Amino acid sequence: MTTAGLDARLNRIGTDDSYVIIPMDHGLTMGAVQGLKDIESTIDGVTRGGADAVLTQKGIAPRVHDNKNGKGYIVHLNGSTTIGPDEQDKRMTGTVEEAIKAGADAVSFHINVGSNYEPDQLTQLAEVTETADRFGIPVLAMAYARGPGVDSTDAESLGHAVRLAEEVGADLVKTGYSGDAESFQHVVESTRLPVVIAGGSRGTDRETVEMVRGVMDAGGSGVSMGRSIFQHEQPEAITRAVSGVVHDDLSTEDALTEAGLALEV
Repeated sequence: MTTAGLDARLNRIGTDDSYVIIPMDHGLTMGAVQGLKDIESTIDGVTRGGADAVLTQKGIAPRVHDNKNGKGYIVHLNGSTTIGPDEQDKRMTGTVEEAIKAGADAVSFHINVGSNYEPDQLTQLAEVTETADRFGIPVLAMAYARGPGVDSTDAESLGHAVRLAEEVGADLVKTGYSGDAESFQHVVESTRLPVVIAGGSRGTDRETVEMVRGVMDAGGSGVSMGRSIFQHEQPEAITRAVSGVVHDDLSTEDALTEAGLALEV
């Protein structure tokens, strides 16, 4: 059920029902990679560039609040590492209550739909949404199509993943991109939740912004992009370009130009 508190917190992590979220929980997953050693500067840059919210694990909260320029904050509640036995085996790293103590406006939870770990992650996501509902805390479900024999860009599989998020009680959902606006429209239409996309590994500036343009053309609600943003040489500028598409409906060319990024030939 929608409550005043839930609505207020959703407004803190988005703008007019669209979202530019920058996840930076990758320090747990990948270590202190480029953009995350001095995470304070990155947070400052992306929020100045137009990000609505940043996302980290709970332990990074003290490094977030003084640098997010009044924008929203999301705490991620599970994770795994690239050097562990299986990166798809996401384990709980926090609780809704701990996120609230850390000053979060929302929580997020990752589920690999189609993986061997789906049953446990599904149960845990349901527990997170139940607890979050009691506190009026929004839940961002990171619902990916991943597992043996699963095509992570297949629109049908992605549609199943986002619908699962709604069925279990999430408030918004992040998933992979199917590759084009036409196929991604099926993903968006598979749920009434706002759908945002992951960025994945970094491409060119044009590729990044064109992908965002495709999502918005398909009826999506924005992005939750990590590496494409925080590993960029100019995190503020690429965030400004992405935000220009999501919030101002700019074309790819106009977004890149207004952000001061060179147009690749």
